[in-house]
Amino acid sequence: MALHLWFTFFLAYLATTLTPGPNVLLVVRNALRHGPTAMGATLVGNLSAQLLVVTGVALGVGALLVAMPSAFLALKILGAGYLIYLGVRQLFSRKVAVKATEAATTGSPVAKWRIAGEAFLVSISNPKSMIFLCAFLPQFMQADRSVPLQFIIMYLTIAAVVISVHLLYCYTAFRFSKHLSAGCWVALIRRLSGALFIGLGLRLLTARAV
Repeated sequence: MALHLWFTFFLAYLATTLTPGPNVLLVVRNALRHGPTAMGATLVGNLSAQLLVVTGVALGVGALLVAMPSAFLALKILGAGYLIYLGVRQLFSRKVAVKATEAATTGSPVAKWRIAGEAFLVSISNPKSMIFLCAFLPQFMQADRSVPLQFIIMYLTIAAVVISVHLLYCYTAFRFSKHLSAGCWVALIRRLSGALFIGLGLRLLTARAV
């Protein structure tokens, strides 16, 4: 991939990533509630899903979703349902924050894998992500260059952008959280993240493949 083309890809993907979505919301919530380890686990889950999506785009799975409306609809309902489930659990389960905090304090590997798995499901359950990348990535491909190598470069760029942007959001939220008491902040995060996850799930239900 030529340098100027890569730089254009970098700027274009950065612009799309700066808009907060469910992945940003999840990593900020986990970072504030459970600390840096949970933030790292969330990023691992998210980037694992991104790797799977980019691989699917390279294999033409995204185009298949567009060609099969029933498959897109099924994934959309599953993804929206999972986001709404997370939101409802945040809003109405008072024990979630306490149990998650205790698990993070003990450093249980199961808790970290659970956080990473949740991040993976949030990222992979949005079919719009694959369809977007299916339309976005080929615009920066060069026919005279190695296709697998170009996809590897684009994925590594995506990973670098995601990590940088998510760290920026987490740092900003952490700085803001210092002005609030711990109990007040935990309650606020639980309510806001719950409402936002429900809103994102409802928005996903209205999304179209094209």
